[in-house]
Order: sequence, then C-alpha cells, then structure tokens
Amino acid sequence: MSRKCRLQKHLAACRFVYHQTLAYRKETYGKEKKSVSKTGCNNDCNRELKKEYEWLKEVDKFALTNAIYNMDAAFQKFFREHAGYPKFKSKHDNHKSYTTNFTNGNVAAEFEDGKIKLPKLKQVKAKFHREFEGQIKAATVSQVPSGKYDVSILVETEQEELPHTDKNTGLDLGVKDLCITSDGTKYWNPKTIRKYEKKLAKLQRQLSHKEKRSRNYYKQKKKIAICHEKIRNTGKDDLHKVPMR
Repeated sequence: MSRKCRLQKHLAACRFVYHQTLAYRKETYGKEKKSVSKTGCNNDCNRELKKEYEWLKEVDKFALTNAIYNMDAAFQKFFREHAGYPKFKSKHDNHKSYTTNFTNGNVAAEFEDGKIKLPKLKQVKAKFHREFEGQIKAATVSQVPSGKYDVSILVETEQEELPHTDKNTGLDLGVKDLCITSDGTKYWNPKTIRKYEKKLAKLQRQLSHKEKRSRNYYKQKKKIAICHEKIRNTGKDDLHKVPMR
C-alpha cells in the first residue's frame, strides 16, 4: 500500500472513529441518561470497534485516541460555553487532519535527507519550511483542499528572551503598496498575484456551470483550491522578500 493510501486511511479512520464514538455517546445518554467519558469511549474503540472493524488496527493508535479526545472536547465546549452540539463530519469537508503523539522515536525530522518519520508510515519525503531544535511532542498531519499534505510538528524548546526596545513601528498593508510603515517607508507591491486572481475568477465562473456534487464539480473545486494556494503562497513570498532594516 502506498504512503498516500495509508495517509488517506488514517484520515478516514479518525473520521470514522469520531462518528462511531459520538453515536455511542449519544445512544448511551439517550437510553441510560448516562454520560460516557473520553476514557470510556476510547475503551469501547479498543474493545469493540477494533474487533468489529479489523482495518482500524492498521492505523496509528494515538491518532484514533486523539480523534476521540477531540470529540470529547467538542462535548465539553458544548456544555461549558453553550457552543453548537457536536456534529458528524462530512467526507467532503475541506479540513481533514489527524494528530499523533511522540513516543520512542516514532516521529522524527531528517533535515539533510528531506524526510520525516511518522507512525505506520515510516519515512516520507518532505519539504521543510525551517529547521528546529528541541523535544518533539506531537505531529499533526493535514490535507489541504488542493490535495497536498502538511505536517505541523509541536516541539518543546527553551525560550530566549528578545532584546527590549522603546521603538514602535506601525504597519499598514495595502493594495497599491505592499506595506507602508508609520515612519513613511513604502514597499512596492509587485502585484504578482494579478494573473492568479484573473484565473481564479475564470475558474469560479466555470464552477457555477457544473452540476453540484458531480465528479466534474469536485475536479473544478480542486483547481480553485490550487489557485487559492498559489495566491496565498505568492503573497507570503512577497512579504518574506521585504528587506529588513
């Protein structure tokens, strides 16, 4: 099985377990007026769900546990803050992710080789935005709308206090100019995203003529997501190229 298929299996399994334990919790409360804790839901997953659905054993156990704990967090927020009642997740939801915990070196970043190690996936080729130092605590794998995968690594490290200064500078992000500081310094906007904005408008017009939830509809949605990604990355690149003084 390819690593991409394994990633998809992890995402699907976490959504499946989230749904199953949410239904189990609702059913138990409806019949017995008894609230099931996150530990109880996790035990039900290990004892019942994995026995009934053996393919869940092929998925990282920490990812499934964190999916259950996320469901419990949604319940706690509902009771404490009167937020919306936890809902079942759609497979068409743009936000797909799972989180795993570090233990016994199951998560590692190899900057020189351009690879990252993840549970059940071993080594995966990756492009690192920057190197880091410290103790890895967790990793979250997300699939963005364009179909690519991002890995966010939580690291515990020592904080270095920055030097203090009495100088304050205000920044105004604009359209004509990329940025104007409070002391009057202007940074030219290269307007490199104009071509992508025109392309985006065309793609969105084409989407309006597609039948909703059809195969061509989702293909067009992916093209739009890729265009949005290019606009976002181009904007970040322009800001990163602003000279620091």
